[in-house]
Order: sequence, then C-alpha cells, then structure tokens
Amino acid sequence: MNDKKVRVTELFDCTVPYLENLFDGCEYPWEMLPKLGKYIENLIKDGIKGFELLSDGVLVGKDVKIYENVTIEPPAIIGDGCVLRPGAFLRGNVVLGKNCVVGNSTELKNCVLLNRVQVPHYNYVGDSILGCRSHMGAGSITSNVKSDKGMVIIKNGDELMETGRKKVGAMLPDDVEIG
Repeated sequence: MNDKKVRVTELFDCTVPYLENLFDGCEYPWEMLPKLGKYIENLIKDGIKGFELLSDGVLVGKDVKIYENVTIEPPAIIGDGCVLRPGAFLRGNVVLGKNCVVGNSTELKNCVLLNRVQVPHYNYVGDSILGCRSHMGAGSITSNVKSDKGMVIIKNGDELMETGRKKVGAMLPDDVEIG
C-alpha cells in the first residue's frame, strides 16, 4: 500500500521570485492550472522589476534571445536568460523561469516552466508544470486530453483524485528527464 499523497511542496523548488505565490492555496499542482492566466495577467499589469513589455501582454526579462519565426500569444512571461528557438509557439498562459530553452517546433500552452527547464526539440507542453532543471527529450509530448474526452483523474498514493479538469498534462518534479 502506498497511501502517501504527493503535494506541491514535495515536487517543486519554486525559487522564481515572481512565481513565489503561484501555488498559494493549492495543495496539488493541477489546482493551479485554472488560475494561471489571471496570475500572469496580474503580474503583467503590476510589472516585474527588470522586465520589459515586448508586446501587449508579453513581458520579457534580461538577456532573452528570441529567434525569428517565434510566435508568442499573450499572456506570457519569459524569464531572464531564456532562449526561444525558431518555430517556438507560446499559445498563451505561459510563464518561464530563468534560463529556459524552448526549442524548434515546440508548443507551450497554459503551462509553467520553472528555472533551467529545457524543451528543445519538437515538444508539446500543455496544461503542465515542469520543475526546475527538468528536460523533455526530442519529441516528448504532454498529452493533456484523455482519449474519451472525460474528466482527468490522477492516482496519488492509493487514492484516485478528481481534478475537475478535462485537460491536465504533466507535472514533472525538479530534475526529471523524460524522452
């Protein structure tokens, strides 16, 4: 029997200053997903020290490299030192910590990438949270919709937990490598 439930505080070391309150009131990570858009919009409205408005609804930190042919739909926050490679597509409700790499033909939607996350080639990251230093190998997909289009239920310990959501992708703890 595994009756230990995994909670937010055991999965992520959230040292990104502008995300320090992201999980407030959330015991489990998926509880943050429906709040993400509003959270990002409030950060953009209030501003983040050292960040600049790239376009309406898009804040970027220092030393960010954005290659040609990158699409960024608001709201989005791109942390210091991030690299967005050609063909990257940020579909809104996206926030990146420091030094993340979003690669060629990678699509992000309604997700958080904490510090030093790499999704460098042909990835889809939807309705997900990727912990610090996590890495998705080439072609890794966080499928966020069940094949029966029903509500997502997550096994946590020995308990099946209803998320109340039709879309939940991956919750990758810090230092996880998938591919």
